[in-house]
Amino acid sequence: MNGELLVFFKALADANRLKIVGLLAMQGYSVEELAALLNLKPPTVSHHLSRLAEAGLVTARAEGYYSIYQLDRDALEAAARGLFSQEQIADAARDIDLDTYNRKVLANFSLPDGSLKEIPAQRRKLEAVLRHVVKTFVPGVKYTEKQVNQKLARFHEDTATLRRELVGYGLMKREAGGAEYWVEDYQNVPQDRVNQPG
Repeated sequence: MNGELLVFFKALADANRLKIVGLLAMQGYSVEELAALLNLKPPTVSHHLSRLAEAGLVTARAEGYYSIYQLDRDALEAAARGLFSQEQIADAARDIDLDTYNRKVLANFSLPDGSLKEIPAQRRKLEAVLRHVVKTFVPGVKYTEKQVNQKLARFHEDTATLRRELVGYGLMKREAGGAEYWVEDYQNVPQDRVNQPG
């Protein structure tokens, strides 16, 4: 067994690192998101990511305030030499509730009545809030701008920003003239929260 392969197996010899690889096999995450999903402290996650990066398994890219880590699938496939498939590796993270980070963000930004203290400026946190807000709309139903604003007002007085961001993130569609708005689906929003009263 050569040195590179030994580093590879050592990198995956920790349960949490294996779960991190499993999560990154599905999408990129920041340290903060991984810490929330795994119930670990951010410095611990950073240490694990450092070990995985040493093995050439993960790379990072800057995205706003964060570094977003992603799996280097080519390196993984070369090192594994067919021992693992991406699906098998992702199975290591199947028992993780992927909505944990969203709930943490909502708890930090929500008041007791369900309204928002403020609209998050950071992209990942804003997206978590928007995925919660969009659930107040029924998929396939057409809404006027006034109706959209009435629903959004329960979350924040700046309905124009919420409406614009929902459309900008592709969570809501808008007719070219802006007369009608609708939601096609919840884009992988967990179904246990779908169609709550709003």
